[in-house]
Amino acid sequence: MSVTLNQKPANAGSRILGLGAARGDVVVTNEDVCEWIDSSDEWIRQRTGIITRRRASAELSLLDLAEGAAREAIQRAGIEPGQLGAVIVSTVTFPYATPSAAAALADRIGATPAPAFDISAACAGYCYGIAQGDALVRSGTADYVLVVGAEKLSDVIDNHERTISFLLGDGAGAVVLGPSETPGVSPSVWGSDGSKWDTIGMTHSMLDLRDIAVAAEDDPEGTALVAETEAKLWPTLRQDGQTVFRWAVWSMAKVAKQALDEAGITSEDLAAFIPHQANMRIIDEMVKQLKLPETVAVGRDIADMGNTSAASIPLAMHRLLEEQPELSGGLALQIGFGAGLVFGAQVVRLP
Repeated sequence: MSVTLNQKPANAGSRILGLGAARGDVVVTNEDVCEWIDSSDEWIRQRTGIITRRRASAELSLLDLAEGAAREAIQRAGIEPGQLGAVIVSTVTFPYATPSAAAALADRIGATPAPAFDISAACAGYCYGIAQGDALVRSGTADYVLVVGAEKLSDVIDNHERTISFLLGDGAGAVVLGPSETPGVSPSVWGSDGSKWDTIGMTHSMLDLRDIAVAAEDDPEGTALVAETEAKLWPTLRQDGQTVFRWAVWSMAKVAKQALDEAGITSEDLAAFIPHQANMRIIDEMVKQLKLPETVAVGRDIADMGNTSAASIPLAMHRLLEEQPELSGGLALQIGFGAGLVFGAQVVRLP
């Protein structure tokens, strides 16, 4: 005898109901950066478009940033935390391998016992989270899903190295996805290119630190380990900037065009373009390749925030809507790309 399993009723679509943001509490200028690396304000502006970046003080944790953004998004969505059917946090800078940032955040905001999990997809993490949240809502698995991109990148940089440290900032952006009678999130275009795995990454692993600690036990004086320990005191970020730039410029415009095709729209239908805030030159080149009309608002949050990895797209969206509230209800193409190398893109209806 065959038995049919129950399934929850599916929803026609999902959409963003609420948006929130939290930014680092310390403004770091280009002049500040030039005290650490041999550079100039002019060089940094010309090469990256960054004027300042926001970083979090020692007292402000990644979870604090995530909570601030999440509470604003939940309030704007008009729901209670207990109604959340899932909590997703995209981050690569939560200092604990386990438990997850999402589980801790769910407890902080009162969303327990909602399922909670982290996504490690760096600068594409927010778009990965949107893809997951959209699927959960459309399938009927969850009524409402909180998606957060949160990073405290200042914890994992060496201010004296010049491949990536001067680009980075701290912050969190969050959205609540809920059911919609018409689709508010298009099919996602996402993927990875693991052949470039080491193009953006850490100087070494936590296992290297363990090996140093074990060696130190055998060398109480520590003299043989001083140089090695100084070099490996903490894993920090590095990148091959030229390789990343070429990959982003020539490959990601194709992904963005594919996302428009999957959504069944053209660039003329867009109200906004919100790319990952990696570099202003990359953003400008993508705008050219996509041949975006002048009517399309472009997220350029990087000028004041720097690159905040998984947080950059929702932070840029938040600023665009603050400055141009008339964009609400329009369509936005968003695309994230970065370490892995991973990428994700979709069209969303702005809250």
